Order: sequence, then C-alpha cells, then structure tokens
Amino acid sequence: MSENLIEIKNLHVTVEDKEILKGLNLSIQKGEVHVLMGPNGAGKSTLVNTIMGHPKYNVTSGKICLEGKDITHAKTDERARRGLFLSFQSPEEIPGVSVENFLRTSYGAITQKPVKIFAFKKELENTMAELQMNKSYAERALNVGFSGGEKKKNEILQMLMLQPKLAILDETDSGLDVDAVKIVSKGVEKYKNDENGLLIITHSTRILEFVDVSQVHILVNGRIVHTGDRSLIDEVNTSGFAKYETAV
Repeated sequence: MSENLIEIKNLHVTVEDKEILKGLNLSIQKGEVHVLMGPNGAGKSTLVNTIMGHPKYNVTSGKICLEGKDITHAKTDERARRGLFLSFQSPEEIPGVSVENFLRTSYGAITQKPVKIFAFKKELENTMAELQMNKSYAERALNVGFSGGEKKKNEILQMLMLQPKLAILDETDSGLDVDAVKIVSKGVEKYKNDENGLLIITHSTRILEFVDVSQVHILVNGRIVHTGDRSLIDEVNTSGFAKYETAV
C-alpha cells in the first residue's frame, strides 16, 4: 500500500513581502511520479525553493511534512539528510572540488557513515558509464567547463549516487538534445522504485515521453488549480494554460 512521502498543506509563501504561494496543496506518495506545469510566474520556482528550505522564501502559514514529519522550518542540510534532493535548472560551477569528492562527501554527510572509498569509486564509474559520461569527469572540478548537457547529466549522476527519498527535477530537460534527453530519462527510470518519489517541473515535456507519470498538476497564481493524468500533458502542449489562467 502506498504511503505519503511528502504532504504540503495550505502553503502560503512570501518573497520580499509579496505573497507568491497562496494556499498550495500537494501530496506525493511513495512510488509516484508527479509533474508540475504552469505559466511563467505561477510559483513553480518558489515551491521548489520552499521545499528545500531556501531562507529567502518565508512560509507564513501551512505545513510541509516528509514521511509524516514536519520539516516546514527545518534547515536545508537537515532536509537533504532526511532525503530531499533538487536537480537545479542551472547547476552551479564549483572550482577546486572534484565531482568524485563532492559526491563522496555528500554521501557521507547524508548517511552519517564512513564511505568505503573503493566500492564508492566503482559504483560511481558504473553509474557514469550508464549515463555515457567519460569517467575522467569524476576528477574534474564540479561543472567547471561542462557543457549544458554535461551539467544536467551530472545532476542525474548525483541523484543516482545519493538515492534520495524525493527527487525534484527543475527543468532538467531544458537545453538538451534528443539523445541527451533519452539518457537522462534512463537515469530517472533507474532511480525510480516503490519507496521513493519524483517531482518533475518542466516546460518542454520531452523528458516525460520516457517516464511513467502518476499525476500532472497545473499551477497558476500560486495555487494548484487542476490535477489530472498523463493526458493533461498533451492538452497543455496543444492549448497552453489560457483555460486555467482565466479560471482563477
């Protein structure tokens, strides 16, 4: 039987005293893949950053619970240890820190256990091969000099190595060619199981062609105004969001 992985209740969020989220409700169960779509300025980025605990985003009311535990005001590092992961739309470059060292340090911080270096390195090499990433990239500074596609693959690599309970992919397929989208989608499918969950925020929907979607949500003006099945993706691709914007 499925269990709630994350539950967001009546969430109100302000940024610089302007209310962006206005009573948002969202529940994702273990084993599910949810898609969040909406026009620019609807509040998608605000929701993602609020879930991850960005201090710029102020929760004025409402609650975020992960596996039944209230994390509404938890710090970002605590949320990561509890199993939240965000794949950034524009991944940052971190000079001086190699991909392997970043991942090994992150893995140790999340598991709170010593990392077996040889086994970790072998798993990293195998995962990189599946994503068609040259293993030499493990020694390169994180995202420094990487192409857009390589940065996005590196985000999926992090997800596969860290195995979070809930992964949030923010426009991961933007800027990728068809072959790269297929590789990233393969990584997403490898990650998914009955005990974790996935929230995908996207405009292009190309990545969704290769992913088994549970529910699709339309976010407009800070609220989820409609939820449906996969067919909702085709509707939005054909007609856009005008129907839902006028209904608010």
